[in-house]
Amino acid sequence: MKTEQIVFTTLSGWEIKSNNDLKDVAQLILVFGNRDLLKEPHHFNYIKSLYPYAEIVGCSTSGEIYQEEILNNSIVCTAIYLERTPIKVVCEHIDSVEDSFRIGANLVEQLEKDNLTHVLVLSEGLNINGSELTKGINFQLDDKVSVTGGLAGDQELFNETVIVHNRPGINNIVLAIGFYGKNIQIGYGSLGGWDSFGVDRLVTKSVSNILYEVDGQPALALYKKYLGSYAANLPSSALLFPLSLIQTETQASVVRTILSIDEEKGSMTFAGDIPEGSYVRLMKANFEKLIDGACSAAEMSKISLKNNVPDLALLISCVGRKIVMKQRIEEELYQVRDVLGESTVTTGFYSYGEIGPIEPSDKHCELHNQTMTITVFKEV
Repeated sequence: MKTEQIVFTTLSGWEIKSNNDLKDVAQLILVFGNRDLLKEPHHFNYIKSLYPYAEIVGCSTSGEIYQEEILNNSIVCTAIYLERTPIKVVCEHIDSVEDSFRIGANLVEQLEKDNLTHVLVLSEGLNINGSELTKGINFQLDDKVSVTGGLAGDQELFNETVIVHNRPGINNIVLAIGFYGKNIQIGYGSLGGWDSFGVDRLVTKSVSNILYEVDGQPALALYKKYLGSYAANLPSSALLFPLSLIQTETQASVVRTILSIDEEKGSMTFAGDIPEGSYVRLMKANFEKLIDGACSAAEMSKISLKNNVPDLALLISCVGRKIVMKQRIEEELYQVRDVLGESTVTTGFYSYGEIGPIEPSDKHCELHNQTMTITVFKEV
């Protein structure tokens, strides 16, 4: 595997950050950037002029990752030349959030299964039920192929997200990249680092990813009670206080973040399902644990790569972590760099949701919120 990176900023324009003469051979370009910049045809056309034979894929973000830097209102492009690894890119259009399971299943059904090693998913960040999407993916793959990825972001605005697939960014798309063969090694790790507090509370009324009642009480009213003064800034302040969800079927714990609230119905809409009968608990930030969580995610990813030094690392971290840690946010990237090594090329973005297995030993993917989720690649 060979890579090179170019970056656009409004201050400096397009800059070549590394050059390995991949212009005519790169098969895959990962593009992460500001929503409005990705929608502009001249930026896409510039990338296409450099890499005319590549699949150009990516998404809008809540912050772009370039090596140990976090950029805003930029475009970060990573060109990838895979010498011995075939890829295939497929996509599905989202007509309705209720179709999220079907979209996940149909997406993966388009991929040939023979010698499929890994699937990388990039999805619309708002008009999707991420947990139903992953359920559809798991249904098709039957936990035999690892899956990682994330949901597009839109800074802290939650207005619109876009996906790039061989054209400027558009809404309501989910895409998947299949990696094939034994010459590509994939590692992954996902961890949060939030502190839970209070008691476990029973979800007594919910429909899919909409939570109506907890312990028989209106969910929004109860949540506001715990938030205190932060309640005035909902839904954005909910990023500071996500919920820990214990899944009844596996007893595994995942984090769920609020996307929107309905004052009239007293309900909250989450990025993933909140099933009736499950238990939830409030969470709050712990700076040191959040940074340690990123470090542990990197260690998990490297262990699953059999401690080989990765060629490329894709970091997908939640926008909530960025909001909480503020000026300290780059510390999580420094921790990841210390684990993965200076020679590993790093890209990624801050997201509205992360996709990956809970444990590196698993291949069953879940929707996560408020985690650092890392995928590492090495071609042998």
